[in-house]
Amino acid sequence: MSRKRFKLIDIEWPEFGQCSPPARTPATEFEKRIEKTREKMEELGLTHLVVYGDREHFANLAYLSGMDPRFEEALLIMSSTGIPLIVVGIECYDYLHASPLYKLGKLRSECYRTFSLMNMPREGSRFIEEIFRSEGIGKSSKVGCAGWKYYSEAELPDSLHAIDMPSYLVDTLRRLSGYENVVNATGIFIDPDSGLRTYCSVDEIAYFEFTNVLASEGVKRIIFGLREGMTDYELAALSNYNGVPLGCHMTLATGENNAGLASPAGEVIRRGSTLSTNICYWGSNICRAGWIAETAADLPPQAQDYVENFAGEYFEVMCEWLEMLKIGACGGEFAKLISEKLPLNKFGIKLNPGHLIHLDEWVSSPFYQGSNIKLHSGMMIQADIIPYSERYFSTRMEDGLVLADVQLREELRKQYPECYERCMKRREFMINTLGIELNEEVLPLSNIPAIVPPFFLKPNLVFAVH
Repeated sequence: MSRKRFKLIDIEWPEFGQCSPPARTPATEFEKRIEKTREKMEELGLTHLVVYGDREHFANLAYLSGMDPRFEEALLIMSSTGIPLIVVGIECYDYLHASPLYKLGKLRSECYRTFSLMNMPREGSRFIEEIFRSEGIGKSSKVGCAGWKYYSEAELPDSLHAIDMPSYLVDTLRRLSGYENVVNATGIFIDPDSGLRTYCSVDEIAYFEFTNVLASEGVKRIIFGLREGMTDYELAALSNYNGVPLGCHMTLATGENNAGLASPAGEVIRRGSTLSTNICYWGSNICRAGWIAETAADLPPQAQDYVENFAGEYFEVMCEWLEMLKIGACGGEFAKLISEKLPLNKFGIKLNPGHLIHLDEWVSSPFYQGSNIKLHSGMMIQADIIPYSERYFSTRMEDGLVLADVQLREELRKQYPECYERCMKRREFMINTLGIELNEEVLPLSNIPAIVPPFFLKPNLVFAVH
């Protein structure tokens, strides 16, 4: 089949509807996650699992408990049976009511004041060694530690024992159980092939659709509100941030402040400059990048073939990437597609051609050279393929999608019918207007699905393929 070619079409951006926040995840969902985690522990021969969390590395702990540390470190300690123990600092202690399990008495708690911020009161806490001992951790234990990464032998020798938790915690566990018996078990949650957080339930899909809608509508307001002479602060304010937790910091880069991860810095919006921006809530990261321009004539002379020689080619290949998405597809084939059709020397793509997303912005990725990982139902996928050129700057089609088999789609239709209908409308738009032939298991969650305007001062002119 011949490759589809890009074209530019003039459209009114579709309205797929706003999304009310779904009901909070019930305690029964967290109980299922605890049960599945214990099954993984048994497979690995673990007697205990210690799950670490802090302000940035919160996702595994929040996945199990519903509580994300706001200032301090926290630990969830699980054995093969019984009620798990969550250990928190002073300020998180009152915040434990965020956990549905805690509110129902299905999560024990202890305040360990060493987790509190510096110079807060320390008296009245047990030593962490005493806490571990009281949970049955000792010489006969095999303890798994879940931080936020695991490692391969190609990265670190003895990678099974490389653990990204504070050393005082790991040292204590090793003193109690022996070096060999304390291992990295983060893969339980984030391994792209088998990790628990790569299998999203309908409750998770509904919440992540909510955050994708929030983020995409914010990016849409930024693009349509863009005006010459305003500052990047004024532009970023159009996102209408509403307090939902962020998965990473919002970026907005333009003018001299054009580093890829830059925050607003008082730059004035000027015609002929570049612009990139993203909004990232839990389970979503919507990003667009391009030129503050109406036509190619507004671009620097060397970049005036931006559409035909850079952004258009990128869009064509991204449409092919989207059309390849299906349950059972091999992750390595996506990496091969991008490396061959968007070569590094022209498009400068240095990161994975897509990755998995969940509460945290980057869980892991099945998309890498030589990957034999098969995509499965429940995967939340971030279409995050980042080109960069000194001549052409960049372009972007970064949205969230989920793979859902017949059973998962039917569960979503029954339990969250409005979410399901919005996904169907987005599919129809992508197929019938943009020309992207999605497989039936692909559910787009963004309200600007694959909408890419090359010139931000003329946002109704967007790419499609034919």
